[in-house]
Amino acid sequence: MSKHIITINRMYGSGGRVIGKALADKLGYSFYDKELIEMASKEKQVPFDQFASVDEKKPNQWRFSVDHEIQISPEYYAIPMNDVLFEIQRNIILSLAEKGNCVIVGRCANHILRDKSLTVFIHAPFDLRVRNIRARTGREEKSARKMVKNMDKQRRAYYEFFTDEKWTDLSQYDICLDSSRFTEDQILEILTEAARDF
Repeated sequence: MSKHIITINRMYGSGGRVIGKALADKLGYSFYDKELIEMASKEKQVPFDQFASVDEKKPNQWRFSVDHEIQISPEYYAIPMNDVLFEIQRNIILSLAEKGNCVIVGRCANHILRDKSLTVFIHAPFDLRVRNIRARTGREEKSARKMVKNMDKQRRAYYEFFTDEKWTDLSQYDICLDSSRFTEDQILEILTEAARDF
């Protein structure tokens, strides 16, 4: 029996992670987002916080400071932690796709599993995403706007660095949804139907 894999890329504050988790629960699929960092951390015995700090971020051109403990370690010498994490997560994603039905959020999974997954992109207008982040974090308007811009910029740079493709090139996704135009239940229904036919 073939595996059903759904990959979700999302603009920050669009609700992509929440939708992905709800979809996985509805379909009875496994769900992977931050869980991928935990799996990578255990596999390589690198502290979770170190991987989390570079998750979905483009490598820094300066890599590590000279006296950083990772720079000194032979296993990671002169290799940006972002590259280390991406390669580990790539292998984990490929392995998970062989094991069973799942929903994977972010981390270039749509690119890694090209032609093997139903690819989804969740977006929403900027102002709505700012309101969502304010409601979620309690930040002031200016701070929330800056956060949304920065997170989108980081995700775009990360995706384009590791895939050589445009993050918002909608032609690489099977389904693109504006989460402001539908209720969560409507989005789940759309994606559930698409998953059944995939």
